[in-house]
Amino acid sequence: MTDLPTGLRYLPDHFDRTGQEALVEAIRKIVVEAPLFIPAMPKTGKEMSVRMTNCGPLGWVTDKQRGYRYQSMHPVTGRPWPEIPDMLLALWHDVADYPHQPEACLINFYSGSAKMGLHQDSDESEFDAPVVSVSLGDTCLFRVGGTKRGDGTQSFRLKSGDVVVLGGEARLAFHGVDRIYPSTSTLLKNGGRINLTMRRVTKP
Repeated sequence: MTDLPTGLRYLPDHFDRTGQEALVEAIRKIVVEAPLFIPAMPKTGKEMSVRMTNCGPLGWVTDKQRGYRYQSMHPVTGRPWPEIPDMLLALWHDVADYPHQPEACLINFYSGSAKMGLHQDSDESEFDAPVVSVSLGDTCLFRVGGTKRGDGTQSFRLKSGDVVVLGGEARLAFHGVDRIYPSTSTLLKNGGRINLTMRRVTKP
C-alpha cells in the first residue's frame, strides 16, 4: 500500500504468534485488575459496541455525564490503572520516534458484531507524539481518512500482530473500524479482536 496518508505507518506481522500470545497473557492480567467496562457516549448515554479498559498512568474514559476525558483511576473500581506492559513500552520505543513514554494504553475488545465509527484521537494535549496501535485476534476492516471529517477515506484489513502508527500529518486523521471478520484468528479462545492503543496525553 503506497497511498496511505502521510505519517501513517503500517507494520504488518510486527508481532509473531509467540509475541501475540505473550501480549494476550499480559492483557488478561490487566483485565483481572482493571475489568472491562462499556463506555457510553457523551450527552446521549448511548453505549458503545466495544468493551474497554486501560493501563498506564492515565486511562481514557467516557460517559453521559462528563464525556471524553483521561483520568488516573478506573471508573468502576476507583483503583489506579495497572502499568503498561514492558512489551508495549518496547514497541513504543522502537516505532514512536518520540523521546517520552506513553501515558495511556487503551484496551478495546471487539466482539464479532462490534465496530467503531470514524473519529479523531484529539482528547490529548500532546500531538507531537504518535498514536501506536496493535491488533490482536480476528481481522478487522480499518478505515482511515484525512484530518477533516468530510475527507475521502480508504480501508484495509488489519490482522493479528499488525501495528499501525498514526504520526505527523496523520496524527489527527479520522479513522475507525467498519467490521470484524469472525473466526479469522485462533489467538483468542472465544474469538473477537483486541486493539491496544498507546498515546502520550500531556506535554512533557
